[in-house]
Amino acid sequence: MATKPKDRPETATAPAKSLNGTAPLPEAKLKQLYATMLKCRTMEEKIRILFKQGRFSGNYYAAVGQEATEVGCAIDLRPSDTVAPSHRDFIANLIKGTPLNLMISQIYARKTSPDQGRSSPAHCGYAPLNIITPASTIAAQLNIGTGVALANKMKKNDDIVMAFSGEGSTSLGFWHEAVNFAAVHNLPIVYVIQNNLWAESVNVRLQSKVEDLSLRAQGYGIPGITVDGNDVVAVYRVATEAINRARIGGGPTVIECKTYRWYGHSEIDPAKYRDPAEVEYWKSRDPIPFMENYLTKYKLWSDDFKQQTLDSFQKELDAAIDFAEKAPFPEPEEALDHVYSFSIRDRELDRKNWTPTVLQK
Repeated sequence: MATKPKDRPETATAPAKSLNGTAPLPEAKLKQLYATMLKCRTMEEKIRILFKQGRFSGNYYAAVGQEATEVGCAIDLRPSDTVAPSHRDFIANLIKGTPLNLMISQIYARKTSPDQGRSSPAHCGYAPLNIITPASTIAAQLNIGTGVALANKMKKNDDIVMAFSGEGSTSLGFWHEAVNFAAVHNLPIVYVIQNNLWAESVNVRLQSKVEDLSLRAQGYGIPGITVDGNDVVAVYRVATEAINRARIGGGPTVIECKTYRWYGHSEIDPAKYRDPAEVEYWKSRDPIPFMENYLTKYKLWSDDFKQQTLDSFQKELDAAIDFAEKAPFPEPEEALDHVYSFSIRDRELDRKNWTPTVLQK
């Protein structure tokens, strides 16, 4: 039987009026939210094609269908704010401003990647914008992000951390340890649960008796809210409130975004365990056409706007792919750089007879 959410409520976030006393969103912001989702979708669908063509090796973990959750949460983050992403949050780099040619280089494991080809693919971080490099260890990024939030508090700045994870992570100790620590110390961090119903091949119904995972925040004495994760305007409003609260010392918030990933856990997962009717149901709730209808309703939409956005971004994406495919791979011995306290190549040591400094001590 297909897993379906509650019926989507009518979104009361029209540009012409306020919601619960909040200011209406500017037209430029609404268009930015839409355009960013469209770019994320375009990039990930292209990456999936490149993988199927064998143009890069490894794997890829697409977030197609979930764009509204990350765009709504991360679009207004400052460069000094930190993102703690999972392996499925490649698009967070695009949203926060990581150069596209460096992102695609990461997919291709080239030396021009931010990690110089060490952790390909889809484990893209970018230190200049405070994007933590994700790991495949589920929820491990949350403890690192929580540590950054503690550092921000100790420095007495107003920078925040946005930590993304899937619903499966909430069943692990990592998640609970991070949230509990942040709650106790009142840290400036927002935990975003992207509840796409499936932790690899395990449905959320086999993981939790709780329907709304945001309720878990109550156990730690902090706010938790569940939002339609396919409504980018709703996500943006909730995230903005949580971010502002964190900046002024209000502590952490848990946001659960109910959404859905269209494809399998990864590109090598056919997702045959899922009911096709469930997939089609969620595709009918695609956040991009939903936002197109929203913009049309308030006379902010045009086909030209969409086409111009696509044409401009496609040129940038094609150039990034060309850049990555022409870039060199790292040399094998470069894998040892940054592991020990010196570089073998820089010291020009005999590679057959060397002892790391750490062992000499």
